[in-house]
Amino acid sequence: MIKIVVDAMGGDNGSKSIVKAIRDFHSDNNDVEITVCGNKEELSSLEDICNIIESKSVVPMEAGPLEVMRMKDSSMCMAINYMKENKCDAVVSCGSTGGFLSAATLNLKLIQGVKRAALVSPFPTKVKGKKVVILDIGANNENSPEELVQFALMGRLYSKVVLGVESPKTYLLSNGTEEGKGTPAIKQAHKLLKESKFEGFMGNIEARDSLSGEADVIVCDGFSGNVLLKSTEGTAKMMSSMIKNIFKKNIFTIIGYLHVRKGVKDMSETMDYKSTGGAMLLGVNGVVVKAHGNSDDYAFYHALKVAKKLSINNISKKIEEGLKND
Repeated sequence: MIKIVVDAMGGDNGSKSIVKAIRDFHSDNNDVEITVCGNKEELSSLEDICNIIESKSVVPMEAGPLEVMRMKDSSMCMAINYMKENKCDAVVSCGSTGGFLSAATLNLKLIQGVKRAALVSPFPTKVKGKKVVILDIGANNENSPEELVQFALMGRLYSKVVLGVESPKTYLLSNGTEEGKGTPAIKQAHKLLKESKFEGFMGNIEARDSLSGEADVIVCDGFSGNVLLKSTEGTAKMMSSMIKNIFKKNIFTIIGYLHVRKGVKDMSETMDYKSTGGAMLLGVNGVVVKAHGNSDDYAFYHALKVAKKLSINNISKKIEEGLKND
């Protein structure tokens, strides 16, 4: 039986949406054992289906690594410690990203051979149903060429195991497609990947083509990846708002919407970030899923779904084996 631990505190929407997500998830996945850390009063409706661990302390969004480690009675630290001590498969939180990643890395430790953990998430592309894996999207501010090469390996394994891509095409995010483009780290990583004949390495890709559907895996340092993530989300929100305003303009545009609403719905579903369930911290022992801070019950449901899928596929073990065979 898969065992998942949930930090129910720290999200923008409070514990109410998380409680609903857990109940919905449990009704569809009664083969998963769920333990929830948080305020018992707010979680009382889950007592019949979950283990509840009391904690009223929340890790602040701005908390640094040392501050987080001192907050041992916080719901976040208790969830991670419970996972480690009880050999659970996964932990899920929509709390402070920095705090969660720091606590998970320090407590669960890196997989043997991993230089740096990377935050990874599948992004939607213009090809309906196809997602591109991008890493790192925020676990690190800068990375060495050797770490980027390792991200390529972890990203390829994630694409194969989680998304079912048989032969992932891997690119480096750069400011040009030419081999000589990019930062010194990107240039050296390109050289290392090319010289090692890395399976499926296709060269550089620019940000404007990242969601074209051409790439299966895109590798970048954490700073660039986080900027790409926030820019993409911002652009998607802006376009959605602009399209809505266009159709609300007058009676004729409203009538026009009736003719194209199926296409608009398809586009919305393709660009819906909530269905991805958040991001995973690849490279640590166990499945660590960081749900969006503003997750509603739908988004957190999918975060739990991702945690189960990654646990069943034993992604951490596959990364460890992949590094040994590389």
